[in-house]
Amino acid sequence: MSAPVSVAKGAALVIAMRWTHRLIGLVSTLILARLLVPDDFGVVAQASLVVGLLDVLTDMGVASALIQNANATQRHYDTAWTIRLAQFSLASVAILLLAPTAGEYFGDARVVPVLQVMSLGLIVAGCENIGVVNFQKEMRFGLDFRFMFTKRLSGFLITVTLAVLWESYWAMVAGAIGGRMVGVLVSYRMHPMRPRFSLAEFGSIFGFAQWMLVRNIGNYLNNNVHRLLVGGRGSTAQMGAYSLANDVAQMPGTEIISPLNRVLFPAFVRAKEDPEELNRLVLLALGVQALVAIPACVGLGAVAHEAVLVLLGEKWLSATAFIEILTLAYLVPSITSTPSYVLMSLGYVRLNAVVAWCQLTAFVSVAVLILPTAGALEIAQIRLATVLVTLVGLLFVLVRTLPLMRWSSLLGVLFRPIAGAVCLVLAVDYVAAFLPANPYVSLVAKVATGALAYVLSVVVLWLISGRPQGAESYLVSKLRSLRRARKKTS
Repeated sequence: MSAPVSVAKGAALVIAMRWTHRLIGLVSTLILARLLVPDDFGVVAQASLVVGLLDVLTDMGVASALIQNANATQRHYDTAWTIRLAQFSLASVAILLLAPTAGEYFGDARVVPVLQVMSLGLIVAGCENIGVVNFQKEMRFGLDFRFMFTKRLSGFLITVTLAVLWESYWAMVAGAIGGRMVGVLVSYRMHPMRPRFSLAEFGSIFGFAQWMLVRNIGNYLNNNVHRLLVGGRGSTAQMGAYSLANDVAQMPGTEIISPLNRVLFPAFVRAKEDPEELNRLVLLALGVQALVAIPACVGLGAVAHEAVLVLLGEKWLSATAFIEILTLAYLVPSITSTPSYVLMSLGYVRLNAVVAWCQLTAFVSVAVLILPTAGALEIAQIRLATVLVTLVGLLFVLVRTLPLMRWSSLLGVLFRPIAGAVCLVLAVDYVAAFLPANPYVSLVAKVATGALAYVLSVVVLWLISGRPQGAESYLVSKLRSLRRARKKTS
């Protein structure tokens, strides 16, 4: 059994896990983009939206409830496993019943059989061993890495193999179900817990999970209502381009921030009784996330045209404009995730739910009521505007909730990354006029120029500011530690 690790080492492990996970997904996407067409992606994307919606409508967030409860017993785990299995079973039945309606809404009968098959995958997922939650709770991220990697790799191999053989969207459906089946088998092999049917601790879990349910529904709708609108208003091919653009756009922020949150959530829970340490940890986490996520998201948007040509092919050029806007839209959640997890660790799940639903209400009000005929590009722009408003709201809630948190501290950790990102965009725009038409050369040159401009500008601003304690000093100290470690081993 692997031992618990520090936050820094845990973050490194989970980032490695997430990037490996996403690298597999990226390779899979690139291969499938060459084998399939936007229309194929559109069918699976439409079906996935329905599956995800029904899944989240019944999701009680039992894993978060177990992590947040430091005194959880076997009765809590048994109850959580029972609730989750019931949740997935209920969602599966609902998908079977709603499949014909979904086919009519999207105007594509192919969605119906895909939904019927995908509903079986939910029941399979519900059988997964609840004990693997302890890998994250106990900060045993080495085991967490192995578990997630095995699931992802198996799904990738199944999907790509069948895509080569079938050249059909059914390969993506089979790969998703196959990955879940492997996940169930591996979960029982890796953890000794054997959950039983029980509702003995339903009350204690539901007390926390009820607001997690409300929050999760709000978050899911925030992340997917724009896709539902595009799917209902546009063609299947346009839906495929928009959906792939959405997946690509969220990679920079999601693949950096999501793994950190797996580490930070239990760390915030441990520090919640020490306001000074919690405040320090929040500012450091927010600073590191902003320092990395902001240039990653802004940089992808700056090279979107070349990236699409090189990685996906000319037939996907229609996705370029979507990527340019959606990368900025996904930058905001990468920053607001830290305040969200802080509130959750303190038990303020209700506040998180309120924020999520306020954002959803704002988006729906504009995209459905005010601009009912908005196309895909306009829907992406509306999404960007609403998440920017949410960022301000969530930071306001954080300042009001943490007694030691100040606006000056928050702006201090965000200013240099934002200023660096502006320099990145200006540098890329300037060098573009001198580059050849070759997309490969142009992509490499723009990435190198943008990265250099960002690093130099942030470092200069940090030095001018007097080298304040924060994300930059933390990363410098880690680099020095690595150097000393190398010298000792050499």
